[in-house]
Amino acid sequence: MQTSYTRTPQQPIQSGFGYHSTASEVLEGIDLSGKTALVTGGYSGLGLETTRALIQAGAHVIVPARRPEAAHEALAGLAQVEVDELDLSDLDSVRAFAGRLVASGRSIDLALLNAGVMACPESRVGPGWELQFATNHLGHFTLIHLIWPMLIAGEGARVVVTSSTGHHLSPIRWDNINFDGNYQKFEAYGQSKTANALFAVELDRRGAEHGVRAFALDPGVIFTPLVRHMPMEEMIALKWFKEDGETVNEAFKTPEQGAATQVWAATSPQLESKGGVYCENCDISILTNDDAEHTGVKPYAIDPEEASRLWTLSAKLTGADHI
Repeated sequence: MQTSYTRTPQQPIQSGFGYHSTASEVLEGIDLSGKTALVTGGYSGLGLETTRALIQAGAHVIVPARRPEAAHEALAGLAQVEVDELDLSDLDSVRAFAGRLVASGRSIDLALLNAGVMACPESRVGPGWELQFATNHLGHFTLIHLIWPMLIAGEGARVVVTSSTGHHLSPIRWDNINFDGNYQKFEAYGQSKTANALFAVELDRRGAEHGVRAFALDPGVIFTPLVRHMPMEEMIALKWFKEDGETVNEAFKTPEQGAATQVWAATSPQLESKGGVYCENCDISILTNDDAEHTGVKPYAIDPEEASRLWTLSAKLTGADHI
């Protein structure tokens, strides 16, 4: 029977954790034995720390990887983990991976959509889609649709979508979503991160009646392989590195700290019966309209009407509309 949906307020709940909390700390006392987690990009950067923390808490973790051989190497020595091939920028690859996963007959309790690309040179995939929007949003959108029966079977599953403060750089560019003829790598990244946040809003609305709740988050600023497309001169100009090109800005989080918010969103009992919100620093974040701020979530990134409009467009583009 369908139940009424009440969206969780976008305001902090004073979780007791914060900027410096680590994934292991937020999982202290939480037993994930018998739970199955899916972590895209779970073999590099924040994803690797997330995988390690979830396994330490007892979960079995599935890590789909564009480079399975690299994933096997990175995850060597970890128990309760399996690797399969997935290229989120290629919907045929997404369908093939999802088909194998569904055929296994299992349920999924936690889906952490962590993989992504950032500030890459202009690239087109599929029918001409801009690569960052296609990989960061459309690939994950399609994947969740295809494994939806496994999430429902999880009886209280959570989907956690890694967004970024980068969403401050751009709302959805409805008039030119693929940046045709005017590619701007940071604005395109920002749009994809806004899409991640909006996906969680609409997915939570649709999934709540089935016991599936969704969250988006900003992990913070961390130096990971995500920056591989950026030259050092650019990162120095952004003050991510000091002038020596070797010292990372001390304000950056460690990978263990960066993984904390997505692990908290996926597992915290404090979020029971909540969903559809944007999180940061292991709490629900504040709303902000201040362009000078580098924290909080922009209203356009959690707007229900924008979320519904993006869902409709994404379903049309990918053919995925099963939720």
